[in-house]
Amino acid sequence: MKPYRMQCYVARLDDAERINAALIADFQALRNDPDLKRSHYFGGRYENIYIPRSRIPALAPVLNAAKAAAAAYLRRSGEELSVGYWFNEMGPGHSTLPHSHDEDDELASCVYYVRVPENSGELILRQGVLATHVTPVEGEFVFFSPKTVHEVTENKSQQMRLSLAMNFGTHE
Repeated sequence: MKPYRMQCYVARLDDAERINAALIADFQALRNDPDLKRSHYFGGRYENIYIPRSRIPALAPVLNAAKAAAAAYLRRSGEELSVGYWFNEMGPGHSTLPHSHDEDDELASCVYYVRVPENSGELILRQGVLATHVTPVEGEFVFFSPKTVHEVTENKSQQMRLSLAMNFGTHE
């Protein structure tokens, strides 16, 4: 894991190309299921799509690696961490509004990049008047404080962008 402009940390998933291909296939097969929970409806789309782990087997290595990296980032034991996650699908012209994840007891937030076409948006992390622009890379995790206001710029590509967002807390 390495620091990235002091506001976030980046880690890479081993065998990301194979795992991401499986995630994309599983996601595409499930994305229109009317029984999936969805939230945050803005600009004609739900920003968050919740797919149970049991329905998307390719997710296990991603969540395991994310938990290990979060433990290193937080300097905690991985066994004490819990993770909540959701998918974020951004079609052409979509963006994600500025927000933070500090409404509960989260210790860290993270995004994992599954599919990132060129010009499909940057992650912007804001801390006061400072802003850090992160160019997403498929197979990378970006960890940051849940108090950090963040957004994703417009997807100017003609393809779907897919990421997995996560929050880490402790088991209660």
